[in-house]
Amino acid sequence: MNLIPEAFQPYFVIAVILLLFISIYLELVKPSVSFLFAIIIFIIFGIITPSQVLDGFSNQSIASVVLLILITAGVRSNFNVEIFLNKVFGRAKTYRGFLFSMMSKVAVLSSFVNNTPVVVLLTPYVFNWGKQRGISPSKLLIPLSYSTIIGGMITVIGTSTTLVLNGFLVEHGVEGLNTNSLFIIGSIVAVCCIAFLALFSKKLLPNHKDFIEKFESNKRQYLIEKRLSENSPLIGKSISEGGLRNLNGVYLVEIVRGEKLISPVSPKEVIQSNDVLIFAGNTDNIVDLTLTDIGVHLPEKLSPQSNGKVRVVEGVVSANSSLIGKTIKSSNFRERYDAAVIAVHRNGEKLSGKIGRMSIKAGDVLLMYVGSEFNDRVDLYKDLYVITGENKEIGTDQKQNYKIIILLTLVAGLAISRAFSLFVSLLIIFTVMIGMGLISMKNIKRDLDVNLVSILVLSLALGEAIINTGTGQFVAKYVITLLEPYGPIALMVGIMLITTLLTSFITNVGAVSIAFPLTLAISADLGISGEPFYLALAFAASAAFLTPVGYQTNLIIYGPGGYNFKDFLKIGLPTTVLYLGIALSIIILLYKDILIG
Repeated sequence: MNLIPEAFQPYFVIAVILLLFISIYLELVKPSVSFLFAIIIFIIFGIITPSQVLDGFSNQSIASVVLLILITAGVRSNFNVEIFLNKVFGRAKTYRGFLFSMMSKVAVLSSFVNNTPVVVLLTPYVFNWGKQRGISPSKLLIPLSYSTIIGGMITVIGTSTTLVLNGFLVEHGVEGLNTNSLFIIGSIVAVCCIAFLALFSKKLLPNHKDFIEKFESNKRQYLIEKRLSENSPLIGKSISEGGLRNLNGVYLVEIVRGEKLISPVSPKEVIQSNDVLIFAGNTDNIVDLTLTDIGVHLPEKLSPQSNGKVRVVEGVVSANSSLIGKTIKSSNFRERYDAAVIAVHRNGEKLSGKIGRMSIKAGDVLLMYVGSEFNDRVDLYKDLYVITGENKEIGTDQKQNYKIIILLTLVAGLAISRAFSLFVSLLIIFTVMIGMGLISMKNIKRDLDVNLVSILVLSLALGEAIINTGTGQFVAKYVITLLEPYGPIALMVGIMLITTLLTSFITNVGAVSIAFPLTLAISADLGISGEPFYLALAFAASAAFLTPVGYQTNLIIYGPGGYNFKDFLKIGLPTTVLYLGIALSIIILLYKDILIG
């Protein structure tokens, strides 16, 4: 039963979407939870039915996205991609040379492989390449993310944007995206944008120091919490008497005593039992501090390393992490990951107090002591992306060579013959990989991103709400009334601008779900083919260059690059103008008979 009068339904849907927009932008809760709340409201008020929500789980495009992620993860887990990367990028010696080589090759790779695993795989490599040559990671990581977004638009399978949009079209009885037109437009856009970024990134991107270098220049931004052992010789001594004013590269900045915070710490302050000392310093000095005889010790309950050495790892909190909004203590971090957080970096924000009481945000960089089970736990929960530190290396097993040959042959055969649909082809590849032992149930549990699947399914339900209530037609009539005097091209520009704004602050899939009904209604009211409009929508929905929150790859590199919103806007605005301008121009040239004639 619909509780909202029909005349007010579009306004109600628009209001809920605005609340969804605000919730995601302000990071009140995780994006998947925001979508869930919006859908529950629609169900309660009778806008959509539970069966319409469940229909999303049977959508072939969503299933294709899931299969792509699992297949990509299977390849990455079984074959030594790092050796291949060294061969591919090893020849580049200059900044612009590396940037052009990296972006062009990453764009091609992203046209066939899901973008997120590409960025996860390459972020440590690109980070270390710059560090070895004295180049700030902030000069390299945004181009890495942007090139995966741009390259994803060359083919239908390159990004979830085109896959989901294609699913919408098929479901509404409309022919899917024209793959030839998509390839032509995407290739030209990629060449122009990559050339622009290679030439102007050095000028437009900030020269931030990475988060380890910043320990030396702005130590108060990085907090390291240490508890005194019960028999610590420091208890009862002043700061000066305990030698805490002269530590090598480590500084005592605060003392937490119960609910009291002592800062700054006077040299005459007497250390008491159960005090928590807050230090700041770089990675090496943190380890040195642990090994001193002042009674500061390693966190308990960490499984020991086989070599008996202290292992320090840095990781960035992912966009869909279940840790977001929780404190380190309430998340049971130590037991969950076999790791203890000893320092937190948040893009220059000054942090204070106990680390365990800090609420975690997406993009936070965590410095951790880790135990022997850390790698497996990170793979299982997928809340963190390890940026620096020791990683498990993939062995060069010669027996694996025949498997990659079989896999490549199968992929090439399916792509050339086009005997099956995309979903069936991916299902065949997935099944073969399971048969060869490249994917197991453990891998599926580890690599399946439940948050991403939730957003995809709930986005489809959101689109149903817009369609059921006529909100798409409602907005379409307003846009048509405003822009119709200027012709179809003006309407297409309007669709691209609205969609770009949406994708900058929510998700590309969410932007498609909101803008698709509008585009469908506009093309129907004009009485012309919607093909050019759907292509324009696809490119606009992937124009996630303006903010770090619009696309997951941006958020992955946000912390490691030390970026802020202004950094994205400074380079993202000209990139967006160039990207949309070229895409629009090529679409007009390819479809001038429809748009002009």
